[in-house]
Amino acid sequence: MTKGLLALSPLLFFLFFYLGVSLLVRDFYAVSITVAFCLTAIYAMVLPDGHSLERRLEIFARGAGDSNVLLMIWVFILAGIFSSVAQAIGAIDATVGLLLSLLPSRVMYAGLFVVSCFISFALGSSVGTIAALVPIASGMATEMGGGAGLITAIIVGGAFFGDNLSFISDTTIAATRTIGVRMKDKFRANVLIALPAALLTLLLYLMLGQEVPEAMVSTTGSWYLMLPYLAVILLAVSGVNVLVALTAGILLSVLVGLGSGSVTSVEVMTTAGKGIAGMSDLIIVTLLAGGLLELIRQRGGIDFIVERLTKRVSGKRSGELSFAALVGLANACTANNTIAILTTGGIVRDLGTRLDVDPRRTASILDITSCIVQAVLPYGAQMLIASGLTGLSVTEILPFMYYPMILSGVLLLSILLRFPYPGRRALPQLTYRSKPERAGTPAS
Repeated sequence: MTKGLLALSPLLFFLFFYLGVSLLVRDFYAVSITVAFCLTAIYAMVLPDGHSLERRLEIFARGAGDSNVLLMIWVFILAGIFSSVAQAIGAIDATVGLLLSLLPSRVMYAGLFVVSCFISFALGSSVGTIAALVPIASGMATEMGGGAGLITAIIVGGAFFGDNLSFISDTTIAATRTIGVRMKDKFRANVLIALPAALLTLLLYLMLGQEVPEAMVSTTGSWYLMLPYLAVILLAVSGVNVLVALTAGILLSVLVGLGSGSVTSVEVMTTAGKGIAGMSDLIIVTLLAGGLLELIRQRGGIDFIVERLTKRVSGKRSGELSFAALVGLANACTANNTIAILTTGGIVRDLGTRLDVDPRRTASILDITSCIVQAVLPYGAQMLIASGLTGLSVTEILPFMYYPMILSGVLLLSILLRFPYPGRRALPQLTYRSKPERAGTPAS
């Protein structure tokens, strides 16, 4: 037990230092998340584990250089360039002006949530949705007089709705293949939990929107300035890789900017450089987190969680609660919901068979829980990129993450009240496949 707690102690150190000190001084800007991760990484490196310092450095470097980490850094870089160049040519102002002219302010919150849900469901990627939509959050807040943190949280929450339900989402693929169920069956079990949560969230946004005064549209811009954003969204919805979509958006922004005379070639390069520089903190945190979490995994932190949570599970309710806790804690230790599902899926599948839990519920619980945790993880890629694109602190966004909060409540009620349960016509009893297919691990 002592060894397991030591393996997990870097996470506890990070939470204590970052959140504890911020609460103590009553200022969440007092401690930089980058500094917090640097100190945590140093603590993890000097923590004795029976290996030499050189070996610990090797493990840390392997985690920092993981393909998922490097791909996420590319997303950060391209998103930073796209956001800066699009803003420089006036694309953000034009897009904000169009949205404000089409939708009354009182339904803008709800409208943004629906748009985010739709795009993420079609795209199957929370990161792609956030990269495409979050850059307009600050502009919307300025024009509407609302909080940028709330508007950003609306988009991030909607992004996870689609990431959780989409047939092409990597979390859906990972959950269905590791548990051994068909996507459409997992979707039916999943939607009965996610849709009520989304509708409750939508109602909340409609209520909050009634207090927002009508915005005076001061920046409409020319219609062609919106082409880069439209291109990124359409390419993403069409299933094009998010890196390709962002690259196309950058090129189109440059062409539109040069063609309209709003920027020069030198200004484009300067603006692109500023966009990359603005993502530097996120890149550093991502690298540090990748190495840190690999050290935790190698030292048996995840194995310790699995052992402690599955030791005394006996009934279906306790089993399903343990499934959620297991994948949630694994997600906190890996900062990647797909990896968390793949890491715990085999154990959960076997435990579910022993407890006679419907496999579609098992897959649904894994996917929903991983998305809830990933959505509110301060060092998760989605929260970091939303913070970087808006210039907001993570702590300014987290209090407004209403959809994950409501979804977690609906999931808990689903487990405690046992709905939807096996035997209903919509959810006929299924059996596990003997050899579930393997799943890949792309960034979500």
